[in-house]
Amino acid sequence: MSRKRSHTRRTPRSNPRGRLDVRRGGYGFVQTAEGEFFIPRKKMRGAFPGDVVEIAPTSDGARYGRTSGKGERKRVARVVRVVERAHDELVGYFHRAEPFGVVEPVDPLIQHDIFTQLSEFPGIPDGAVVRVAITTWPDRNTAATGRVIEVIGDEDDERVAIDLIVARHKLETSFSAEALAWAEACEVDGEGALAEGYRDLRNRFIFTIDPVDARDFDDAVSVEPVGDRWRVGVHIADVSHYVPWASPVDMDARKRATSTYLVDRVIPMLPEKLSNDVCSLCPGEVRRTMTVDMIVNARGEVGEVEAYPALICSNARLTYDEAQAFLDAATMQPEPGRLPQRQTFTSKANVQSEQDELERRICRLSRIAKQRDALRKQAGGLDFDTVEARVRLDDEGHPIDVDLREKTDATQLIEEAMIMANEAVARMLRDAGFPCLYRVHEKPAHDSLEGLVPVLQEFDWFKRVDAAAFMAGNPHAVGAVLDACKDRPEAALVTTLVLRSMKRAVYSPNLSEHYGLASAAYAHFTSPIRRYPDLVVHRMLRAQLTGRPEKFDQEVSSLPWLAEHSSEMERTAEQAARESQEVKIIELMEERIGETLSALVSGVATFGLFVRLDNTAEGVVEMADLGHEYFILDPARHMLTGSETGKQFRLGRRIAVRLVEADRRTRQLRFRLTK
Repeated sequence: MSRKRSHTRRTPRSNPRGRLDVRRGGYGFVQTAEGEFFIPRKKMRGAFPGDVVEIAPTSDGARYGRTSGKGERKRVARVVRVVERAHDELVGYFHRAEPFGVVEPVDPLIQHDIFTQLSEFPGIPDGAVVRVAITTWPDRNTAATGRVIEVIGDEDDERVAIDLIVARHKLETSFSAEALAWAEACEVDGEGALAEGYRDLRNRFIFTIDPVDARDFDDAVSVEPVGDRWRVGVHIADVSHYVPWASPVDMDARKRATSTYLVDRVIPMLPEKLSNDVCSLCPGEVRRTMTVDMIVNARGEVGEVEAYPALICSNARLTYDEAQAFLDAATMQPEPGRLPQRQTFTSKANVQSEQDELERRICRLSRIAKQRDALRKQAGGLDFDTVEARVRLDDEGHPIDVDLREKTDATQLIEEAMIMANEAVARMLRDAGFPCLYRVHEKPAHDSLEGLVPVLQEFDWFKRVDAAAFMAGNPHAVGAVLDACKDRPEAALVTTLVLRSMKRAVYSPNLSEHYGLASAAYAHFTSPIRRYPDLVVHRMLRAQLTGRPEKFDQEVSSLPWLAEHSSEMERTAEQAARESQEVKIIELMEERIGETLSALVSGVATFGLFVRLDNTAEGVVEMADLGHEYFILDPARHMLTGSETGKQFRLGRRIAVRLVEADRRTRQLRFRLTK
């Protein structure tokens, strides 16, 4: 008699897993080892953005029309279960609905309200901003529930919008009592430093150049002739002297990993006593530094390098604008004394003498910076013309205007000096076989660059570029594309596409190249007040120079997770900073509703266009506002084309739009095309 086949699997099917990326339409994507899957809105099964989920592809293997932005259609799947939750707390707006309190998440990507019991926290006003701990997760038949654990403030309070961002990203805003006590006990003790072997550089002419709103100065520079060469000194605050591994202040700094620069405040990595006082290289104040001296020849090439702990006294503090004024004035060959007057000098009696010193040194460093920039480009370094937007606020926290910060000779001067020092320290540790936390940047993937070729081939100048080398990520070919499009109408389109194809730089204990800087060994060393990886590199350098401390091996064994944690916190801080600027830009744009504005198409999608104004404010033109015809998306060419008129909208095109809505709560601007 034949035996019936059992349909029971001896080994259960292994479903793919990945992190859920939710989009504004309510649908999402999950990247797994088997590829990327599309998750329809109705197949989320209570999963939230960022959750690690187990998914099951649909039985018919259907492919859906939506893409994740790379052009190809994705296989459809459903969420089977949530493996790991990304959120145990949420921030939202509180609404009273007896006997419940309903918390509407601030994050528009989270589609579930959280129900609470009013009796647990009866005094919360309607519309308040609260933090809620989730106790029950939503499923097909059950709503999400939780309990309010903090009332953050009133929605209309100027500071609450930024408090929301701080809360949503779970940024640490207070230091432990132990860390504060440790910081308060720190002193410079210059005489003690000399007794410990610090080199006395108080007679060297040293100065700082920083943004006008900078509060902590962790880097200073100097330059002197050495025969027919130049000694460029980069002097960095000696934070590792005050923050040893596993000390109370180190534990807090390690958790934060970076300072976060929001539109209306700074959340520092170190307590203020250290960041703004003892470690800050203020003019006229004796400070401990880790100094790197680099001998530069007439061609800008770095020869001998020496690193050592030193004692300095900065002669002047300049802003970038003041330094640029020196360079502009020198170019115009000014009369003696016609130089900027606002910078802070250590000696009021010798202002003219110090101005003359500054002029000579700033001009020399600027010439060296230009040489270094040219050498790096020859080696394959890339240079993207980017603009940083900073919203200016009044004393009440209301936005006044948007300042656009672009690259100048003054910013280049400091940037190149810091790159030189970062490379020098990375090479020293590498050559000594010493541990280091490197800054690595992988070259872009072949597929990412290959996808740009159909667009680039539309321009005649691309015929002069080696397309095969470009797709392979050859930095000279990529640089040739960036150079060729400069000052052309398509510059914004091409630069945006190439930037989006780049991978993100990260921290790693393993030596690898920095693709964008064409550097074989690179580390962050120059900002230990505000970046934890720089502090780690300082400790490694000090150990290499003066001997390994007691807990050195413990710190070395922690480098892998420190690299991952620091990379993650860097992304979080950047996202929070960007969101804080967006909130105030949208508040500023409320006054311009109804105005016609010039905008650049910054993205195309099935639902319409993304557009960016000259002040960097970004919003959307919905598909219904493009016209009465049907528009077809060509993701490969980043273009929407009208089915009847053939009218085209593509990335990088400039169009006229009218602002029709500015919503602070959702951080969205909505535009319509003008006739």
